[in-house]
Amino acid sequence: MRAKDRTIDKHRARWQGKPSLRAVYQDYQSRIRQSLVPGPALEIGGGSGNLRDALPDAVSIDVQWTPWLDLVADAHQLPFGDRAFANIVMLDVFHHLSFPSRFLQEAMRVLRPGGRLIMIEPNVSPVSWLFFKLLHEEPVRLSDDPFDPAPRSGPAPYESNQALPYLVFVRKKRLFEQLFAGLTIRTAHRFSFLAYPLSGGFQPWTLLPAKLAGPLLAIERRLEHLLGPVAGFRLMVVAERKADTTFTAPHFTRSHD
Repeated sequence: MRAKDRTIDKHRARWQGKPSLRAVYQDYQSRIRQSLVPGPALEIGGGSGNLRDALPDAVSIDVQWTPWLDLVADAHQLPFGDRAFANIVMLDVFHHLSFPSRFLQEAMRVLRPGGRLIMIEPNVSPVSWLFFKLLHEEPVRLSDDPFDPAPRSGPAPYESNQALPYLVFVRKKRLFEQLFAGLTIRTAHRFSFLAYPLSGGFQPWTLLPAKLAGPLLAIERRLEHLLGPVAGFRLMVVAERKADTTFTAPHFTRSHD
């Protein structure tokens, strides 16, 4: 509990003290906001409180309490009724989930037909993989089976695999579409190849002056469709709940795709 609290406090202090970091994440927040459909939104993993500025009306949950949350809840067992939300939003959360398949079942359950699961997560590209391996404390395990129902080595939010979103929504997209037929991937967009690594993320250092963050982000926007797949550090996923009338939880076995 104390380690988690220290991490949140550290992240909030870096957020307040690094304007270049705020510029990068405000770009992420804007992308999320522009992808919303009308209706109530649920933010999963709101512990650091940074997304609250962009989505003040969203219901915000996390597994451990902080004063800016609405509820303490586990993403693997959401305490909400069927079709309760039009949007589920996540920023740097999915790669910490202990049971991704169980969460995706829950997302399908609580989303309304036409509702959206929207997330921005780490992306694995030839450039980002090297950066993550050498300079980031969280592991990148491309050999993991993201649909394996067996538990991981530790509970969220302490366990992580930065490759998890890429594995589910890019490399194994076809298997995802078979297992979760109630969700359609509208976007699996890879981007953010300069400003984010130069900002240093939530590390104490930065190589990006605040006054250059905006212009650099504008340049990235023009080039991301070309350079995102080979150099992108970020993956934006928008998955939409199909407008059917029934929900059936899929049956999982260990995959070998």
